[in-house]
Amino acid sequence: MNNLLLLAQAATDAPPQNPAGGMMQFLPIILIFAIFYFLLIRPQQRKEKERKEQIAALRAGARILFCGGMLGTISEVRESTFLVEIAKGVVVEVAKGGVERPLPEKAEEPAKK
Repeated sequence: MNNLLLLAQAATDAPPQNPAGGMMQFLPIILIFAIFYFLLIRPQQRKEKERKEQIAALRAGARILFCGGMLGTISEVRESTFLVEIAKGVVVEVAKGGVERPLPEKAEEPAKK
């Protein structure tokens, strides 16, 4: 019986909790997420959007770089793929997602020894 009285007295002696205190604990997590969004996620989304716009604007005759590092020239544009000439007479079909970026029109060829 004494134990119950002690517990009841301890409960009434506790200071009232601030209702905003719970939200203050989440504030650092929210701030960290906002920093990650504006410094990492948003710029990456913008970069990916620009890449997709560049790929959508590609036409036959444009030089491209594949994600694997191979170079080629577009010979035909299809709905979701390109026909790309990677060597004289060698034409492969490549998904548009496999293109990393377009290359400048005619870069100078390296000097042959």
